[in-house]
Amino acid sequence: MEKGTDRVHPTASTYAIMLLAWRRFNPESDTPVHLSDLPNPTTLLSNLIERDISPTAVVADRVLASSEEASEIIKLLSKSAVDLNHPRILAELGQAEFLGSHVPDPLEGVPEVKPVLRLATPSEETLDENGNVIPAQSEEEVPFNLDNLRKHLAQVTLARRVLPEDLASRQKLLEESVYDVAVERLRHEAKLFDELGLGNRELHHADLQKWMWDWHQKLKTRLEAEIKEIIVAEAKICKHIRASTSNQVQRMGPFLSLVKPEKLSLITILEIMRLQGSGGVSDGMKTARALLTVGRAVENEYKAEMCKRNHIAIPSHARPGEFTGYFTGLGYKDLHARRMTAAKYMEDSEEWTSEWTQVLRVRVGSILVDCLMDSATIERTAVDKRTNEEIKENQPAFYHAYEYVRGQKLGVIRLNPVVSERIAKDGLRETLHPRHLPMLVKPKPWLNHDRGGYLYNRSAAMRFKDCQEQQTYLEHATSLGNVELVYAGLDVLGSTPWKINRNIFDIVLKVWNSGERLCKIPPAAYDQPEPEKPLNMNTDIKAKSVYGARLKAFMQDKANNHSDRCSVNYKIEIARAFLGDTMYLPHNLDFRGRAYPIPPHFNHIGDDLSRGLLMFGEAQPLGEQGLRWLKIHLANLYGFDKGNFDERVKFVMDHLEDVYDSAEKPLDGNRWWTKADDPWQCLATCMELHAALESGDPHAYMSSLPVHQDGTCNGLQHYAALGGDVKGAAQVNLSVTDRPSDVYTYVANMVEKVLEEDLKNGDKYAAMLSGRVSRKVVKQTVMTTVYGVTYIGAREQIERQLKDRKDIPEEECWGASAYLAKRVLVCIGDLFTGAKAIQTWLNLCARLISKSIPAERVPDALQAPKGRKKNGSSLPKNRIRKEQMSSVVWTTPLGLPIIQPYRKTKRKQVMTSIQSVFISDPNAPAEVNAVKQASAFPPNFIHSLDATHMMLTALECRTQGLTFASVHDSYWTHASSIDKMSEIIRDTFIALHSSDVLEKLATEFRTRYASHKIPLTSLRSGKLLKNLQAAGVRIVASSEQANALRLGGFDNIMDVSDEEAGSIAQISKKTETEAPKLTQTETPKPKTGKRGRPVKNVVMIECAQNDVSAVMDHEEGDDDCVGEDDVDSILVDKFVDLSAILPPLPKKGDFDVETIKQSQYFFS
Repeated sequence: MEKGTDRVHPTASTYAIMLLAWRRFNPESDTPVHLSDLPNPTTLLSNLIERDISPTAVVADRVLASSEEASEIIKLLSKSAVDLNHPRILAELGQAEFLGSHVPDPLEGVPEVKPVLRLATPSEETLDENGNVIPAQSEEEVPFNLDNLRKHLAQVTLARRVLPEDLASRQKLLEESVYDVAVERLRHEAKLFDELGLGNRELHHADLQKWMWDWHQKLKTRLEAEIKEIIVAEAKICKHIRASTSNQVQRMGPFLSLVKPEKLSLITILEIMRLQGSGGVSDGMKTARALLTVGRAVENEYKAEMCKRNHIAIPSHARPGEFTGYFTGLGYKDLHARRMTAAKYMEDSEEWTSEWTQVLRVRVGSILVDCLMDSATIERTAVDKRTNEEIKENQPAFYHAYEYVRGQKLGVIRLNPVVSERIAKDGLRETLHPRHLPMLVKPKPWLNHDRGGYLYNRSAAMRFKDCQEQQTYLEHATSLGNVELVYAGLDVLGSTPWKINRNIFDIVLKVWNSGERLCKIPPAAYDQPEPEKPLNMNTDIKAKSVYGARLKAFMQDKANNHSDRCSVNYKIEIARAFLGDTMYLPHNLDFRGRAYPIPPHFNHIGDDLSRGLLMFGEAQPLGEQGLRWLKIHLANLYGFDKGNFDERVKFVMDHLEDVYDSAEKPLDGNRWWTKADDPWQCLATCMELHAALESGDPHAYMSSLPVHQDGTCNGLQHYAALGGDVKGAAQVNLSVTDRPSDVYTYVANMVEKVLEEDLKNGDKYAAMLSGRVSRKVVKQTVMTTVYGVTYIGAREQIERQLKDRKDIPEEECWGASAYLAKRVLVCIGDLFTGAKAIQTWLNLCARLISKSIPAERVPDALQAPKGRKKNGSSLPKNRIRKEQMSSVVWTTPLGLPIIQPYRKTKRKQVMTSIQSVFISDPNAPAEVNAVKQASAFPPNFIHSLDATHMMLTALECRTQGLTFASVHDSYWTHASSIDKMSEIIRDTFIALHSSDVLEKLATEFRTRYASHKIPLTSLRSGKLLKNLQAAGVRIVASSEQANALRLGGFDNIMDVSDEEAGSIAQISKKTETEAPKLTQTETPKPKTGKRGRPVKNVVMIECAQNDVSAVMDHEEGDDDCVGEDDVDSILVDKFVDLSAILPPLPKKGDFDVETIKQSQYFFS
């Protein structure tokens, strides 16, 4: 029948019979019949689709005698639909299953989430029968981005109905390409428009998706022809140059043929639309960025397709029975061997996945974008004001232009104004990518720097932005087996199961759909009153200024309300789609080693609402200690976290009536929970505690709620441990105390005392702020001061807190925050002297490293470039600066290499069909940004330490069978496991800081940069010499070198010795012909100066060009002085070893890190 030889066409009943036969007699059934030509369900489904027979008709056929048989057939067809990438068929089968299924649906009875609505373009005014004006009606519409999210999540929901137990197939669907989803949606909507006769609507009512479908149809046809022409043309060119091996042409045809034209079309359109308004270009985008983005999207789509097409197996996690622990030699070797074996298997399966170059991406992108600009048009309509005649014109949807930015000519791609207006309303840029959702199965173990996490889509183990160095170091460390514990830690974090807290979700959904404001859920309509316009605004300049500031703040808050509501909408939609499922959050690292979940929209690192909606996927009995920790956790979340543990338990018991009221009547009671610091987490804990106490046996209650242990200003804890700072350790709970220390309150009290003094002097802001400097106002500034926060950053932090208080006038917040930031920073500096000393040492090391040059590069740096005059003293200095390319690199105790990516980027020109594009090549050598390298090193180093501590804790928790999750320095587990985890936290912290971290860092620097030299001219910049002197740095120079160094201002850090080996090296230039070598500095006989007087301390430098310049160290009152260029000319070929000038470590204090074992409140 399929072949058509019997002239009988198969019907839905025919396929129902064949599927039933397969179910009963397939090779794996109880009654197998081995027939060579028995078609499988995938083949049957393909034939069904070709003949346009509805799968629903097949499933509903009377051939299937029972509901069980129909349900089994639906599952067979659904798996085939996933394999064939047919989400539409899967959705149809889901509806069929839903209509006839007896399996309880987790979403049954759950209301839909009301989407965020925006005002659509109001209709025009019209006249009724009597000639009266009917005002324009404003309609509301769902923003395009949320609409797209809802449609994708609806498919996920239908997949659960069809495949409730087959999680692997559901995960594959979840990771389905965004472009497959988009093309199905656009095709359906275009068909709908045509059925409704809306194809020729007037333009001001035009729909963006309709335009995009039209562009897609045109571009697909254009690309099919264009790619064929390119392949033919390139074949002809290759024939002509085949004889010559020197001329090689990079062919584009093979790369453009990797992905079907239909998908290339959608990739180009969606990526270009997504970039609208990016990079500071209004109504458009930078051409270079557009071409790179499209090229990279094509590359990623091809790799994702190949991974799915080849059915690459996913390595499994180690079974608990096979595991020997992470920190034993045998366990580490086993970890390395298993990862290397799995990675080799994946490499064999994925030979096609080599990286594309930046130039290749740009060229592929330029061909696609050029075709789009030629194909995409829109019809614009206008009325001629003189003749009232309607004029229509086809215009390009995109066009190329140039604009000047800071005096530089910049190529941009602009959108037709009508298109950009429509996008502004629909918000297309925020379209959610399906690859950004949680997973339904455990993430793939990390096998390499780019293999792990999602099953079918590539993810990077480290988030590096166009920094080839970071990737190279990570790849090398991976190949040596040095980062096994880091990958294992990511696997531990990703394999923690999560589920949606249904009780909290129901309340959140009710509040959301009501549109009211509650606990940072923004209202549907902004509910704050607009500032009143003062009557004397036109006559009083101050009143006008105040009103302007308040109105600006009101408009900003109103705009923020809408974006905040869209963000919350995402969270609720995703939570609803995953109700009843166990889900997983794959993790990766930032370049400092800190771990983050890859799904960005909904995870436990998110805000209070996200955390309140999440619970562990596994439950553990509370036990006696677990019940106590649940109460302490509730007190912490409410904000009562500075009492001792017994006081926190008493706080909860004193408010037990409020806890019960919150749990039983969260919205209709007295809403005690809404006054908490973290209200949604507080409500979740109230409900958990209420359920445990009402269960009859609280100790046996199975609890899934995560309970937290938070560090006290964790950055300061690491600084105190590094420096053995007794005073600092006491402030951040490293010492043994009966009550927890609160460094934030301590600083707030210090500031209040300063304000009292200023108040006596009649200071305006002291009067305004006195009594209002709470712990919350200074907390963020104190927390970030050890991470190098500047005055500007501190002022902005404090301004946000003052605005949140609502008791400081809006127009005074800026001035008040500027005043207060200065006072807070002074108080912090007085308190944390130990941390400041280490911070200064780290900063100085980074500054010196960033000014160093490898020894083998120094002669090249001194060499004058060809074609230039060689008598300019500034030239060598400039060339030396361009050779300063050394980034700060260090290795964490877990073996992870950290590379600071801060460089002054160079740009490369690439000719494309649209314009000449300048792209920054991450592989090109570039000078480091010394200022950024130095300022960022202290916070980055401390972040790498807290990341190491977290990873060590995660691995040990897994070894001991504890569930573990973390938010940087906040560690989570079940209530019953808190005591065990607290012990692990202390043990891992002690193990980390017992290894003399700073001494190891200094040793690594001396080893890594052993051959690096620093030009003496670079040490004369800014306050560097004074800082080196303060840090105790000494340079040993011979008596012959001393005079030259004194001229450069090195007196205070110089030791003169002819016996000890000197630190100064004088390096000759690299020359092609024989040139005289540089001699050591000499002190010649006194000479006569310009005015006939003897000159003292003349230094003669004999250079390679045999130039001789005399430089005078003038006496006070002498008119002749040493110029900067003259000093530089003396110092330009003198270098000091980096290892010799690294400052000594600050003296370590007497604090013993072992004390932490007895500290109750270290993490609490």
